[in-house]
Amino acid sequence: MSSQIEQAARFDAIRYAQLWEDADVLTSALATKPGATLVSICSAGDNALSMLTLDPARVVVLDLSQAQIECLNLRIGAYRNLDQPAFLELMGSRPSSRRAALLDQALAEASETTQAFWGARRDEVIAYGAGGAGKFERYFRLFKQRVLPLVHSQRTIDAVFEPREPAARQRFFDERWNSWRWRLMVKLFFSRFMMGRLGRDKAFFEHVEGSAADHVTRRLHHAAVVCDPSQNPYLHWILKATHAEPLPMAWRAEHYGAIRDRLDRLDRLDIRQGSLEAFVSTGEKADGFNLSDIFEYMSPDVFADVYGSVLSASNPGARLVYWNMMAPRRVPQVHAARVETQSEIEQREKARDKAFFYSDFVVEDVRP
Repeated sequence: MSSQIEQAARFDAIRYAQLWEDADVLTSALATKPGATLVSICSAGDNALSMLTLDPARVVVLDLSQAQIECLNLRIGAYRNLDQPAFLELMGSRPSSRRAALLDQALAEASETTQAFWGARRDEVIAYGAGGAGKFERYFRLFKQRVLPLVHSQRTIDAVFEPREPAARQRFFDERWNSWRWRLMVKLFFSRFMMGRLGRDKAFFEHVEGSAADHVTRRLHHAAVVCDPSQNPYLHWILKATHAEPLPMAWRAEHYGAIRDRLDRLDRLDIRQGSLEAFVSTGEKADGFNLSDIFEYMSPDVFADVYGSVLSASNPGARLVYWNMMAPRRVPQVHAARVETQSEIEQREKARDKAFFYSDFVVEDVRP
């Protein structure tokens, strides 16, 4: 079964080499009991791996793109064959002069297909880390190397990550960051045209409402003022193309061992190339869904149909978690009686979501 976006966008290259959705809020919102069956959109695989910290019986990982699945395959090999500091070097979070050797170690037990896939990207991994090898990451690298220096000095960029209280963050933003050059750059570089051409696929904007540049402006204020930039690994990578001490959830030392141990049970991750609709068609049931922002890529009518099919694949009390960036999507009215929105959880998690691109975070329970 094919999906609507499958017919409009390309899926033959790495779009996201790392996850740009905050696994801390995802796992907190899912909050499933041990032994659950979970479903996750793959993307680069980081959030599916983070979901293993919930101790599920199984995580079914889905993606239309084999390239995105290969990102997860590399991570699985890295968890099994590298310690956490070496993993960070391979991914690009830390400087390294030995990424070629680390890549070989991570791929030692991989399939010929996975080895060939990453062999073709070896030079990029050596230069930028496996977490820098996607289209979205190249877009941010262009921004960091060529565009941002025209707007702010390195001293100002470094100052973003100095710990401050909220009032001081607002002053820094107003007095040092939000200059006319910055505002002009945002309108040009983060326009829908530029993001569709260099960052995301233009098909992902088909159902978007409003200005992409205005959206970026609002969300950056959230990341730089409402939240603490010094603790934000996503903002740090965008502005500096690496990580400081704060890391995405699955990459942290405190979770690395648990994820690696649970990967040793081969049935914990059930990886499938295909659409969410294809999973639903199998008749399987799940207790929780990480749906990323896939509903944004669907027309309202298709969204309503797909949402209904997810409900049919849900056990009583199952939890649906997903993000909206620029296209508002919540339970369609036709299905509203079957779902209970968890508004308190949404507000709590949205306030601390470090992946600041998203305008909304949705948590909905399937009524028993």
